[in-house]
Amino acid sequence: QVQLVESGGGLVQAGGSLRLLCVASGRTFSNYAMAWFRQAPGKEREFVAGIKSDGVRYTTSVKGRFTIARDTDKNTVNLQMNSLKPEDTAVYYCAAIPDEAGLPFSARFYDYWGQGTQVTVSP
Repeated sequence: QVQLVESGGGLVQAGGSLRLLCVASGRTFSNYAMAWFRQAPGKEREFVAGIKSDGVRYTTSVKGRFTIARDTDKNTVNLQMNSLKPEDTAVYYCAAIPDEAGLPFSARFYDYWGQGTQVTVSP
């Protein structure tokens, strides 16, 4: 089992920044690729960014604005979000998948999830 706890969400004006943090506990953190997803009301859960042993992956809409990083010593992964837009408003979730599985865009492949943290970007 891997337990994931997110924090750092909040309300910010368009153009502002937020930094999300996911703290992992349980099984060996370094064996897992980590990802951030988001889900807006009435929409499917969407891949945002992911990090694994040999690289990172971003969805097109956040490239150049969001940065994912992990600290294996602290068992954390964070998502730095800059130049936020109202369309970034969603609940953001941290997810884990065995590193050898890669970073699929589909949420159904991920084994572990956090409870989510709300990000709201006002115009």
